[in-house]
Amino acid sequence: QASMKLVDCREHGANAELFVVEGDSAARSVVALRNDREQAVLPLQGKPLNAWKASRAKVEASPLYRQLAGALGLSSPVACSEEDLQHVRYARVLLLFDPDADGIHIGALMLLYFRRWLPALLGAGRIEIVRAPMIAITHGGTSTYAYSQAHAEALIERIGRLCEFRADAFGFRLKLGEVIAALLQEIRDRVGCGVERGPGLTASGDGGGNHRLV
Repeated sequence: QASMKLVDCREHGANAELFVVEGDSAARSVVALRNDREQAVLPLQGKPLNAWKASRAKVEASPLYRQLAGALGLSSPVACSEEDLQHVRYARVLLLFDPDADGIHIGALMLLYFRRWLPALLGAGRIEIVRAPMIAITHGGTSTYAYSQAHAEALIERIGRLCEFRADAFGFRLKLGEVIAALLQEIRDRVGCGVERGPGLTASGDGGGNHRLV
């Protein structure tokens, strides 16, 4: 985790976004396609500490959470007051991980961290999860993305005749880098939290305000 480096954006404030991604490869893909004026990227190395169970001292000592807090402009990874919230450097933190078991686990660990130690960010709707597809289906030269095996089967049935099904689809091995351009374009196109746009983005706020952009 010590090798993590923030790739910052040029401007901060109401339109700025921080992508937290899984590893250097995903970070390079996002950095290559991002809007460098308003989109920053922070790669994670390995799985985060389980901050829900860990002591305050362990969370404060975690390089991952310390660097994340520093990127956000917070003095501590375990505190964010209402006043601090007004000075956070990014309007949104977007969690963007691979659509596999490890990525789902990392996303859950990050949400647990925010829920326990930085609940003000969750309550303000400043934390979002970008849901990447697991499966790509090709029909007539057009790709359709599915987010689970059940979703894929429903799409196949709807299509009727399937021209080609990706060889890696059955193993849910669609890589984030293959769809990152479409996901970033979708994020650019949206008007704000809670606005319905194209498929692929799920935003998670606090327990009563979760919403999905579909």
